[in-house]
Amino acid sequence: MGPCFLSSQPPPHSHPFNHPPPCSPDVASLQRPDGSFAGDAWGEVDTRFSYCAVATAALLGRLEAVDVPAAVSYLAACRNFDGGFGARPGGESHAGQAFTCVAALAIAATVHPPAMGVVDRDLLAWWLAERQTPTGGLNGRPEKLPDVCYSWWCLSCLAILGRCHWVDGRALRAFILACQDEAGGGISDRPDDAADVYHTFFGIAGLGLLGGGDGGGEEVGIMHAIDATYALTGRALGRTAVGRRGSEAAEGV
Repeated sequence: MGPCFLSSQPPPHSHPFNHPPPCSPDVASLQRPDGSFAGDAWGEVDTRFSYCAVATAALLGRLEAVDVPAAVSYLAACRNFDGGFGARPGGESHAGQAFTCVAALAIAATVHPPAMGVVDRDLLAWWLAERQTPTGGLNGRPEKLPDVCYSWWCLSCLAILGRCHWVDGRALRAFILACQDEAGGGISDRPDDAADVYHTFFGIAGLGLLGGGDGGGEEVGIMHAIDATYALTGRALGRTAVGRRGSEAAEGV
C-alpha cells in the first residue's frame, strides 16, 4: 500500500493529509465478500490487514470507501470463547490480534456505532490482564515469555476498553525500563537482549500509555500522549482527517 502515497502531489506549502492521495480505492479493492481484507494481490487474509485497511481509510478521511458493516461482521467471527481474537475465524487468541480487532472496531464505530458491541469488554480485559507475568511484563498468549512489544498490544486494548488499571502499571513500567540498553540506547524484548527499533517503538508507546495516569505511577519523560487506536501522538493525529474531524466536532462545526 506504500506506493499509493506517491501518486498525488499536493500543492506547495500544503500538508499532504489536506489532499489525500487516491489510496482508498486500492485499499477497498482488497476487501473480500466476507468482509475480510487481503494483504495484497496474492490474497493472504489476517485481521492485521483489517486494521491496516480501516485505519488507512480513516486517516485519509475515506472510511466510506470500505464496507464497514461487512468488516465488523468478519471481525466478530474472529472472536473466541475467552473474549480474545484470532488472525482468522477459529484462530488462537493472541494479544496482537486483540489490538488489531479492537482498534479496527473502535474506528468502525465512528460510522457504524454497533461495532464495539462485538467486544465483551470485561471478558477480553480479564484475558489481557492475565497476560501480565511475575516479571511485570506482558506476554501475547498463555505460557509464553513476557515481551516488551506486548506492553503496547495489550495495554492499547485495555486503554480503548477503559481498563488500563486492570494491570500493575508500575510493574510493567519497571519491566520496560529494565529492557533499556543504557550504553547503546534502545529497548529490547527482554532484559539483557539486544535492542532493536521494533521493541524500542513499542516500549516507548507503552510508556506513553502508562504516563497518562491510568497506568499507575510517575511520569517517565514522554512529551506527547499517544493515541491507543492509531499508535500516533495527538500532535501527529491532529494532522490527519481523524484529527480534523475531532477538532470540527469540538468546535461544533
